[in-house]
Amino acid sequence: MERRPTLHDVAGEAGVSAKTVSRVLNGDGPVAAATRERVLAAVGRLGFRPNLMARSIRTGGPDSTVGLVLPDLGNPFFGALAGGAEGALRGRGLTVLLGCSGGDAAREAEVVGAFLARRTSALLVVPSGGGGETAAAARAAGVPLVYLDRPGPGADCVVSSNRAGAREGVAHLLGAGHRRVGFLGDLPASLYTRRERLAGWREALAAAGLPAPAELVAGARTVAEAERAALALLALPEPPTALFASNVIAATGALLALGRSGRRDVALLSFDDLPLAEVLDPPLSAVAQAPALLGATAARLALARLDGDGTPPRTETVPTRLVLRTRTGEARPPYCE
Repeated sequence: MERRPTLHDVAGEAGVSAKTVSRVLNGDGPVAAATRERVLAAVGRLGFRPNLMARSIRTGGPDSTVGLVLPDLGNPFFGALAGGAEGALRGRGLTVLLGCSGGDAAREAEVVGAFLARRTSALLVVPSGGGGETAAAARAAGVPLVYLDRPGPGADCVVSSNRAGAREGVAHLLGAGHRRVGFLGDLPASLYTRRERLAGWREALAAAGLPAPAELVAGARTVAEAERAALALLALPEPPTALFASNVIAATGALLALGRSGRRDVALLSFDDLPLAEVLDPPLSAVAQAPALLGATAARLALARLDGDGTPPRTETVPTRLVLRTRTGEARPPYCE
């Protein structure tokens, strides 16, 4: 393996001391213009890249990174969220480091601790639990913290309009004539996004003068569990005529259940827009979130804190939108009623 060029290699190439090279790269001392040009030319020729982590440890200052903690790296929603944050931070010369909590609070604490140990400039976290431990650790380290997708204590938060979006989606199904709308949600039931979307489901039913029976509510962690839960709802003595899937996993499981059972008479609407939803047969309507905007908004809040914003923590809500997909010549295609 080819040896990585060092600061001393640059010094030898430029004919100066290592201290002079450090001054040029860090901008922390007087250097003649001609000497600066010589050092930068040597850096370019050798392809030298400074060890930012080592420098931050040596100086006690923050690293040029932002730690982003996600519960699931394979979920397209969180991938889009990360992309939005990265795009907003790149312009300030900050690099995003990803960590995965797996939805486990203890693992989240480990990842946050690792980021703080390397002196990341800020933390963006999708909390797995209450968030109190993460907030305390960030506060002790003097590092700005922003929660994404789910709120947490003592820090800025950026969330979607979960309740209003679910209410709008379910109201659309009710407006199409459905009176028994099943709710297929996430687990655990205590999860903030599930609670808010379930509340929106209940509010839409109440506004239409309809009950919200517990038998129409099911939960799942995986696509396979969601498929089984959807089939169980459809097997009720009085089954729902429509399903409201409160996330991508639930919607995917519901699609499999409807497809494999041949149930094209049941309407389906998803919270979160599925990839390729418009090319499904029939196409799938959805309450669409804006995950990239969630990430960019969280990054903007973190940058404001880094720039000295000392106002009390605030919560910003990113609106959802109802995306209805219809097909020419079909008055009531099942997946987009």
